[in-house]
Amino acid sequence: MEENKIDDVNEALNSNEEKEVLENTNETSLDSKEEIKDDETNIKVEEQKEESNEDTESVKENTDAVKEDESKVTEENKREVIVSLKNVDITFGKFKAVKNATFDIYKGETFSLVGESGSGKTTIGRAIIRINPISNGEILFEGKKISGKISRKEDRDVVRNIQMIFQDPAASLNERATVEYIVSEGLYNFHLYKDEADRVRKVENIIKEVGLLPEHLTRYPHEFSGGQRQRIGIARSIVMEPKLVIADEPISALDVSIRAQVLNLLKKFQKELGITYLFIAHDLSIVRFISDRIGVIYKGDMVEIAETEELFSYPLHPYTKSLLSAIPVPDPKIEKNKKLFVYDPSIHDYSTDKPSLRDIGHNHLVFCNDKEFEEYKKIRN
Repeated sequence: MEENKIDDVNEALNSNEEKEVLENTNETSLDSKEEIKDDETNIKVEEQKEESNEDTESVKENTDAVKEDESKVTEENKREVIVSLKNVDITFGKFKAVKNATFDIYKGETFSLVGESGSGKTTIGRAIIRINPISNGEILFEGKKISGKISRKEDRDVVRNIQMIFQDPAASLNERATVEYIVSEGLYNFHLYKDEADRVRKVENIIKEVGLLPEHLTRYPHEFSGGQRQRIGIARSIVMEPKLVIADEPISALDVSIRAQVLNLLKKFQKELGITYLFIAHDLSIVRFISDRIGVIYKGDMVEIAETEELFSYPLHPYTKSLLSAIPVPDPKIEKNKKLFVYDPSIHDYSTDKPSLRDIGHNHLVFCNDKEFEEYKKIRN
């Protein structure tokens, strides 16, 4: 009997131990399940956080891109137009030298006019400075009309703020005046100096800047070479610190060694004084170096207007292509085998479909009709 009781007691103890073990295992399994659930929820939360971070980053990128686009648009809108020509015609008797010229020049830029002799480049420049009258349209300077009849005060403002470097320095310099008086004349007329010492300092500084010496100030124009006279003309225009300088072939009379010096000088004045240039030239290689935008003119018609690299990369009008093909190449072998493209106006059929200056995108304007417009857009895009 006692042995049976002992066995029963042992069995009960064993069963209790097994129950405790089972309970412990169940508890541990429950704990592990809960831990796994917690881990899974933590992972999900982290994934959601990562996704939200990615979303926020993408949103930031999108907003940054939008801001950049907006800034570009605002920068374009902020560009201040200093000179604007609208449908300008210039006639001499029955001959129409310039036909419906329309373009803007922005403040601080160099806008170049290129074309063959007699195309109307100088005529437009002289019309802006009020030497040549216009027969139609209007010319605006800083938003004010300067063409036609204006008051004496407005005329003086034009002379003060717009200067011209003439193509023929011998004809534009007073042979009876010394270089000092020629350069000082604008300073005298508008009293742009504090005292006599300040005037002399300004004149001597500008003469040194253009590569001449102070002792040249007492000489007369006929005592100088053509290139030296051109430098005097440049000094005369820059000394007044104008807002716009019309440079009509300013380096055509200069030696090749001096051309780069004068171009760098014009660039230097532009950076220091914020001068805007209307640069008239034949040499497209020089125009490419100095210009921000280029306008191509042919027999009084503006045939193409674009930014410099845009025009050289995508010349669309046949006349522009002919000008670019005429640029000399330094390599004699390539130059010898180069084929020139000759422009033939008869390739255009404007009998019914009339042309006009149209924007094909990328701030690129071309003189074309509807058919040519579609062709040019396909070439550019």
